[in-house]
Amino acid sequence: MIPERLRPLADETEALAARFAAAGFRLYLVGGVVRDAVLGRLHPRGDLDFTTDARPDDTEALMSGWADAVWTQGKRFGTIGVLVGERNLEITTHRAEAYHPDSRHPEVVYGDAVEQDLSRRDFTVNAMALSLPDFRLIDPFDGVGDLAASRLRTPLSPEESFADDPLRMLRAARFIAGYRLAPDPDLVSAVTTMRARLDIVSDERIRDELDKLMVVDKPGEGLRFLVHTGLAEEFLPELPALALEQDPIHHHKDVLAHTIAVVDKTSPDRLLRLAALFHDVGKPKTRSYGLQGTVTFHHHEVVGARMARDRMRALRYSGEDIETVGRLVGLHLRFHTYRMGWTDSAVRRYVRDAGPLLEQLNELTRSDCTTRNAARARALARRMDELEARIAELREKEELAAIRPDLDGNAVMGRLGIRPGPDVGAALAYLLELRLEEGPLDAEEAGRRLDEWWARRRAGP
Repeated sequence: MIPERLRPLADETEALAARFAAAGFRLYLVGGVVRDAVLGRLHPRGDLDFTTDARPDDTEALMSGWADAVWTQGKRFGTIGVLVGERNLEITTHRAEAYHPDSRHPEVVYGDAVEQDLSRRDFTVNAMALSLPDFRLIDPFDGVGDLAASRLRTPLSPEESFADDPLRMLRAARFIAGYRLAPDPDLVSAVTTMRARLDIVSDERIRDELDKLMVVDKPGEGLRFLVHTGLAEEFLPELPALALEQDPIHHHKDVLAHTIAVVDKTSPDRLLRLAALFHDVGKPKTRSYGLQGTVTFHHHEVVGARMARDRMRALRYSGEDIETVGRLVGLHLRFHTYRMGWTDSAVRRYVRDAGPLLEQLNELTRSDCTTRNAARARALARRMDELEARIAELREKEELAAIRPDLDGNAVMGRLGIRPGPDVGAALAYLLELRLEEGPLDAEEAGRRLDEWWARRRAGP
């Protein structure tokens, strides 16, 4: 009997299952939908993964003319993608994947038994299937038991599983964090021993898996796993470097502990979380000692922004992603430069520099306070409240989101009688500085002030 909570899923897959059965093939639901069904976390609009004893050509033939759309980009790996209504489905022939030691590409071998297919999957909690159309649970490796025990294991030995696909070592961090699973000691040992094998995995796959880790509710335990096993050294060496750096400001034993605390405090916005991950990576390179043993990290935000950009380029992030994260890292201390209060000018400059990243920058700044000193934490929160209130107050008077000079380039050239060139750029820069310092001016006043500036400029020093 199908549980009532699975009835909508059974109804949705009934026609698909009947089509395979009529052709003499078996069909199974696999992957995250099965795990989440066991946990009671079904997502009504998520993608669905299936496995079948039908070969890819058979699946393509069965879906062509029936599904709303068919994709064959993954056919050489045994996967046919289809669109049915608003749901994306992936139907994959039972298979086993293994990497050659010198190759980034898996060799696909097809099988006929679902149990064999499940044995080649990453973790026992993902090595379960629901046969269709009866929705009978197939769980040869006790994935249900491991979910109940909050345990992360591999169906076969971890060495064999990670040899099949080394990216699974990184994926383990996501499952540890996202499902609060404790890794089996043999799994930890295998990752520690085999970590260099991650080198054969493409940068793009590593990037995508890191992104998935960064948007779980609390990524911290996964990040600790990456550092503890040494896996982070293979693709993100800036992270373990923070474990060696003392953190006298936030009263953590090291900067890594502070960084993980900041990541966990931010909301699960991918780029905000990446900025939190990178925000202090410049500290080891900027450390210096002052009188009485004080430690400083002057300009670590500038160095850190450059390091974040370099690492993200190596992981093949888009230029837009790199710019967003680099800018947030570079600006994350800007709030602290206004210690004497929020004048109109200070607010305008802060908003101008943050641009469309204002809300993310404010959240990163708030999250960066992880001190155990309650009074200091309250003081920082109060100052941030004051800033946000001042921004709201000034927005009612001015168009803060689009701060620009009060005259444009054509108006400047017409008033001063000059042609396009460096003088126009200098004049616009002066007018922008005037706008930031004093707020909006009408055209007559802006023109008068421009004339005075131009006269001084022509007079020389």
